[in-house]
Amino acid sequence: MTRRVVTEGTPRCERCRFAPRWCICEGFRALELPLRIDVLIHHREFWRPTSTGRLINRVIPASHGHVFRHDLPLNQAAIVLPDRELWILHPKGEVLPEGRPPGNVQILLLDGSWREAARMLQGVERWGRAISLPMTGPGRYLLRDQPAAGHYSTVEALLFLLGRLGFEAEQEQLRLQFELHVYAGLRARGEKAAAERFLADSPVRAAFPKLLAKLNLKQAR
Repeated sequence: MTRRVVTEGTPRCERCRFAPRWCICEGFRALELPLRIDVLIHHREFWRPTSTGRLINRVIPASHGHVFRHDLPLNQAAIVLPDRELWILHPKGEVLPEGRPPGNVQILLLDGSWREAARMLQGVERWGRAISLPMTGPGRYLLRDQPAAGHYSTVEALLFLLGRLGFEAEQEQLRLQFELHVYAGLRARGEKAAAERFLADSPVRAAFPKLLAKLNLKQAR
């Protein structure tokens, strides 16, 4: 079951989607990537403040977000660029090829629960190649209960892909934004101890000391 970070009706920042007292926009850093990134976001996921698909669209301004609805047909022409090789990231796909991708590759991420992502894959798998990522180890996305070991958030899949393709600098920049998002989410739902444990193994503390101090000051008031 998905846990909400804020209750319905709570005012939220239009950018980071957290309640104003936990706004982390001060730590926002835009990221440029040498890849075309598209995110297909399930319509239920679109309104969840914990969505990492929307986080990707905020951090990577050149990325594109598309909303998936069961009652509306998908427009392939509006998503897939002509003369592009589409890679659809999903665990049921073929193993990620070795080396850098072709220059015309386009990455499509599916953002939603595991059941929702499976439904979305059925709608788009004929458009390109489904690619699976050989990811191992525990995930860092502590804002959702994962259904099984080895399941990761949408942004963690992109982080892994960037590392495998040799974009280490961009990977670390995105990781900072992701982990700041997780920390704020934990604090927003009152899990301070879990948030502090998360920070112990995160580069966020060193990268955003003033922002973290400001968040702690807001809570103390």
